[in-house]
Amino acid sequence: MNWQPHAAALATSVTHHTSRWRGAIASVPRHQFVPNWWQRTEDGWTLRRGSDDTSTWLAAGYQDTSLITRVGPLHADRAQPDDRPQGLPTSSATLPSLLVRMFQHACLADSCELLDVGTGSGYGAALAARRLGDHRVTSIDVDPYLVDAARRRLENVQLRPHVVVADATGELPGAYDRIVATVGVRPIPAGWLGALRPNGRLVTTIGGTSLIVTADKRGDGSAVGRVEWDRAGFMRTRAGEDFQPQPDGLVDTALTAEGEEITAGPYPVIDIEQAWDLASMLDITVPRILYGYEETGERRTTWLAHEDGSWARATAPGSDGPTVHQSGPQRLWGVLDEIRAYWLQHGELPLRGANVLITPDGKTLLARGKWSVLL
Repeated sequence: MNWQPHAAALATSVTHHTSRWRGAIASVPRHQFVPNWWQRTEDGWTLRRGSDDTSTWLAAGYQDTSLITRVGPLHADRAQPDDRPQGLPTSSATLPSLLVRMFQHACLADSCELLDVGTGSGYGAALAARRLGDHRVTSIDVDPYLVDAARRRLENVQLRPHVVVADATGELPGAYDRIVATVGVRPIPAGWLGALRPNGRLVTTIGGTSLIVTADKRGDGSAVGRVEWDRAGFMRTRAGEDFQPQPDGLVDTALTAEGEEITAGPYPVIDIEQAWDLASMLDITVPRILYGYEETGERRTTWLAHEDGSWARATAPGSDGPTVHQSGPQRLWGVLDEIRAYWLQHGELPLRGANVLITPDGKTLLARGKWSVLL
């Protein structure tokens, strides 16, 4: 299979011609790390097998897009064509441009020893090993199958970084100059600072948000940095086969029930998922909140739900003010309205560019101006 022109074109599209990552992307056969993947269709998650259509395989493998390789507990490698898994994606091959940006945030010198958190397909570890050398790269994942598969695929392209099964939220193996995570964490695990050498840097995202945090370790064991102006979205860390399930019936309740409180909202219904800063601020304020959006003709509906039993639903035609139903211990739409009011008053939300302090025990403080939050 003549993959080299595709890899070269991908390298050209996602890196500057002076980038030290260009050669790595051009020389790593990404399609070999994703032989099977899940694609969202009208029938739900549908299996795609590269061996069934090599032209589709090459086209998918060398697009700058993420490929979902696991939904719920079901790996695409282990699936049958008629399987229709339910749930959220639990592993993927991250889009190459985002991998490059995360590595660039790490300010990697050629002598750095790197911990890659979230092996996934193994493609990110392959790029790092090609750039830094096998002996300077360790990659971890909680999923034994992913680790075994990634190790085999790395060896097939003559790369042998250290790839091990480990829970990223627990004790980490070894000591490193850089830690780069392609999973979201909240708060920063204490083990990360323990594994980071003095003056080392960590790069991660806050779980449930698009916030990229970079922080450098100080002599007292803490780390200081900032929330970057860049954005990224990664799956949360998980300790088992799947993410914690949603509370039974809560989303259906949010979509259909009469609220304990019914009011008129001052702001139009919004698709929160498409408003990255708003979504991030909402999850920082109400951790692990769920939300969704629907359109039927001109009628727009947004729902919110939380595991404590709180829920809200706002419905309106077009951009009119909505009718809002809310129930539970928290008034979730009220929280959202407060965030939107802050945004209008100040012109932006305080997350991007916030200072970050991570204490040795993993407490993570974000602060900008008069605003602060302890994760």
